[in-house]
Amino acid sequence: MSISFEGRVAIVTGAGGGLGRAYALELAKRGAKVVVNDLGGSRDGSGHSDAALKVVEEIEAVGGEAMSNGGSVSEYEQMVEMVAKAKDRWGGVHVLINNAGILRDKSFTKMDPADFEMVVKVHLIGSAFATKACWDLMREQNYGRILMTASSSGLFGNFGQANYGAAKLGVAGLAKTLYLEGAKNNIKVNTLAPVAATRMTEDIFPEEAFKLFNPESVVPAALFLVSEDAPTNAIVGAGAGGYHSTWVTMNKGVLLAPAEQTVDGFAANWDKISDRAEDFVPRSGPEQAHVIISQLQAAMKG
Repeated sequence: MSISFEGRVAIVTGAGGGLGRAYALELAKRGAKVVVNDLGGSRDGSGHSDAALKVVEEIEAVGGEAMSNGGSVSEYEQMVEMVAKAKDRWGGVHVLINNAGILRDKSFTKMDPADFEMVVKVHLIGSAFATKACWDLMREQNYGRILMTASSSGLFGNFGQANYGAAKLGVAGLAKTLYLEGAKNNIKVNTLAPVAATRMTEDIFPEEAFKLFNPESVVPAALFLVSEDAPTNAIVGAGAGGYHSTWVTMNKGVLLAPAEQTVDGFAANWDKISDRAEDFVPRSGPEQAHVIISQLQAAMKG
């Protein structure tokens, strides 16, 4: 059965090109009314353009409905205004894909603090601002689908991207709290770590790889994660037809006796503390404490 977005209103940030454009076009093709948001700047976030309007024209040329928005995700009031315009025109907002981003890559040694701050502001704070602008409306509707855009640089690290990596792991953490807070109002929140050849990565990929890692290959994962039957709290990687899941895990570790709760005692038990044989995926933060409490209770009984 084909996944449909008929009757849904979707906002895609950073949709003037690359991944965002691909998401917007496919959402419209499947019946969604789409807000194409893009500040229109260059890769480092400077400048402006009419990129969003061009994507709207593409959508309208094939019979779809869309509106452009040039608001900056780093300005909360502009996100509130964007959501209000979507509601006024179409009655609600059901899907939000947080895709807007910039790059200012340098080794941490050479990175200006302002470049660190700006990248975190656009990716992490911007995702929070756009989501917050939609949140109460989605709660009132008792329906919302939100997608955060993380990155392997955040999940696993990448030389020269301390700012980007910090922001991208941050949005994954944001999603892990919002999925809990949104559950009772049918708001599902997922995270996507795409690998795609776009303006952001054009000087990173070799030419042949650039063709393989086209934005369209990421679209199936993104749209499934914002569909009606989407999971929640998933972290999915996608690129060039490869799709996988990533989990934040912990192990059961060891319970050290009071006499061993020293630096030397910890060091002596490091192999057990770092063993991954019994990894599991916590569903929320309190599970860390629950594991320790269970171990303490078992020790007292023993």
